[in-house]
Amino acid sequence: MSVLGVKHVGIHDNFFDLGGHSLLAVQVMSRLRDALQIEVPLRALFDAPTVAGLTLHIEAVRQARPVALAPPIVPRPQQDMAPVSVVQEQLWVFEQLLPGMPLFNISYAMRLTGTLDIGALEQSYNEIIRRHETLRTTFVSVDGRPMQAITPALHLSMPVVDLSTLPERRKRIEAQRLARAAAQEPFNLAQGPLLRVQLLRLGAQEHRLLTTMHHIISDGWSLGILTHELAVLYTAFSTGGPSPLPALPIQYADFAHWQQQWRHSAARDAALAYWKEQLHDPLPVLELPTDRPRTATLSFHTARQSLRLPGELVQAITRLCRREGRTLFMTLLAAFNILLHRYTGQTDLRVGTLLTNRPWREIEGVLGLFVNTVLLRTNLGGDPTLREVLRQVRDTTLAAYAHQDLPFEDLVRALEHERDLKRSSLCQVLFVLQHAVPPPRQLPGLTLRVLEADQSVAAPGVTATTFDCVLMIHQRPQGLDGSCIYKTALFDAATIQRLLEDFQEVLERLVAQPEQQLSALGSLGSKRGNRP
Repeated sequence: MSVLGVKHVGIHDNFFDLGGHSLLAVQVMSRLRDALQIEVPLRALFDAPTVAGLTLHIEAVRQARPVALAPPIVPRPQQDMAPVSVVQEQLWVFEQLLPGMPLFNISYAMRLTGTLDIGALEQSYNEIIRRHETLRTTFVSVDGRPMQAITPALHLSMPVVDLSTLPERRKRIEAQRLARAAAQEPFNLAQGPLLRVQLLRLGAQEHRLLTTMHHIISDGWSLGILTHELAVLYTAFSTGGPSPLPALPIQYADFAHWQQQWRHSAARDAALAYWKEQLHDPLPVLELPTDRPRTATLSFHTARQSLRLPGELVQAITRLCRREGRTLFMTLLAAFNILLHRYTGQTDLRVGTLLTNRPWREIEGVLGLFVNTVLLRTNLGGDPTLREVLRQVRDTTLAAYAHQDLPFEDLVRALEHERDLKRSSLCQVLFVLQHAVPPPRQLPGLTLRVLEADQSVAAPGVTATTFDCVLMIHQRPQGLDGSCIYKTALFDAATIQRLLEDFQEVLERLVAQPEQQLSALGSLGSKRGNRP
C-alpha cells in the first residue's frame, strides 16, 4: 500500500490496475527481500500481479534451494577520499576529454505561487546539502583516477533576480534567457559546487526557482527526492520548526564503495555471464538511413523534435497494456523496435535504455547518480505477430531488470568491443520513458509545482548525446508526448519529424490489430502520402 500510495489493497486486486509499473514493482521486490530475506524474481509480480498469486511464488521460492542475497549496502570506512561509482568515472573521463562543455548539466524549474519566505527556502536547500554528501562532493585525480572529495560543510547562497518591474513580454523573455544561461554554464568537477540555485522574482506572488546540477551527482529519480525534501523542510522552517526528516543511513559514496566490492563478487560474475549470452556475436550495427554520411569523429551536437500523441491513442495503448499484461514501457519499446525494423530492414535489433538501478530500499531516498544503461535485444526474424513482439520485449525487459546491477561500462570492457569513433559503442539508439513529474505540493501560503519541459523556463532535457538518436516518451497528466534528440550531423529536422509521425502510426496499428504479422503492416507514412 505504501508503494502504490493507496489506502487498501485486496488480495485479488491487480497491482498494475492500481497504478503499478516497473519502477514500483522493483520497490515491492526490495521490500519483500527486506521482510522475508529471500530473493523473489521481478517476473513473479508480472506473472501474478495480486497478493494471492504472489504468495504462491513466495512459497515456491522458500521451498527451493536458497539463493544467496547480495550483501547489504552499509556505511563505508571513514577516509579522506571515497571511490567513485563506475558511471561517475565514465562521466569524469568525458569531462577530461571535453572540458568546459555543459554536456551533462541537469536543469529544471519550479514555479512558486503565493507568499514566499526566501530565508526559509534558502535554509531548506542548505539542509538538503547537509543531509546529502553528494551535493558537497568534488572530484580529484589520484594517480590518474578520479576520487570523491567530500567537504564537511557547504553553504549555498541563493541569488535573487528581480524581474517584477519589467513588462510581461520582456519579463518572459528575460526569464528564459537567464534560465538558458544557468542551464548552459559549465561546472568544474574539481572545484565545485556542482549544484546551482537561482530565484527569479516575477511578481509579489510569483517566483521561478532554477536548479542546475551536474549529472555526476544526480539523476532523474533524484528530482523527486529533492522536491519532497524541499517541501517538507520549507514547511517546517517557514513555521519556525526543526527538520522532521530522519538522518540518512546510507550516502552515495557508501553505494560507490559497495559497488567496487560487488565488482569482485560471484553476483557480478553471474550478471556478466547473462549479458555476454544476450549480446553474443554477431553484434550488428543499426544502419538507420541518414541525411549525411558519418564523419571521422563522434559528434555531440544535437537538436530536438517533438510530437504529442492523441488522447484517444493513449487510451487505446492503456487498454492494450492491461489486456496483454504489459507495462507502458514494454508496449512503447515494442513499437519502437517495429519502427526500426521498418526503417532498416534489420531483424536483430539492440536498443539502449536507462534503468533507475535502485533495487535496494536503503538507497531509494539518496540523491545521486544510480541510473544505468542496459541493452535490450529483440529478434524480429520469422515474421512474428505484433503480439509476439510484445511478448518478446516483455521477457527481455524483465530479464534485464533482474541483471541491471552490472555497470554498462563493465560490459563494454568485458566484451572487448573496439570503439568506433564514428558511432556509439554497442548500440546507436536509446529509448527512455520518463514518468510524470512530481505533483504540485501545497506549502504554507505557497504552491510548489515542478514545471513540465515545455513550460519550464529552464528548458530541461538532454543537450548532447553519444547516440545517433534518443527517443524519449514523457508521461504528462494530459497524456503522452514524444521527443527525439538527434545528431544534427546525421539528420535533418524533417527526417526526425517523419520518424516521430511514423512511430505514432506504428502505435496506432499495434493497438488496432496486435494479431497481425509484421509483413502485413504495409508501408508507413500513409497519412503523408509517402514513405520516409
